[in-house]
Amino acid sequence: MVRIGILTVSDRAARGEYADLGGPAIIDWLTSAITSPWQPVRRIIPDGFDSVRDALIAMCDNDKVDLLLTTGGTGPSPRDCTPEATESVIGRVMPGFGEAMRLASLQHVPTAILSRQLAGLRGNCLIINMPGKPSSVAVCLNAVFAAVPYCMDLIGAGRIQTDSAVIAAFRPKGA
Repeated sequence: MVRIGILTVSDRAARGEYADLGGPAIIDWLTSAITSPWQPVRRIIPDGFDSVRDALIAMCDNDKVDLLLTTGGTGPSPRDCTPEATESVIGRVMPGFGEAMRLASLQHVPTAILSRQLAGLRGNCLIINMPGKPSSVAVCLNAVFAAVPYCMDLIGAGRIQTDSAVIAAFRPKGA
């Protein structure tokens, strides 16, 4: 069974000042898109370099997630350190993911250029950073998820099948 990490990065959600909406938005989208068995592994943590870095390492190395989707901490605010923390724990950056998410988001809001989405590989885990706004989650996942299953195949992560009516996963013939 594929394990998918869902990491919400928000000071206020971590303190319980408001309900986490980004994490549930990710789960809702994945539930509609993935047809193969998968298990969510959720965490809500405060913003900040150390908290994000430590959670990413724990979820990849200890919880053994195959895919790790973060929401929050990608803006220009001083405590928005998700991309920097991600960069510190990955072996390779996958720049196309961030480029595609920003391009798709620009179709909806001009401030998408302020978001610093990033993706990369830690061992056999693909990490993708997304904005914290729940409506942005679907925009970003719709922009990149067709490539996620094949990327996971290539890095030796668990295999994901998708509902082609929601998102058609691309795999080359024979893959």
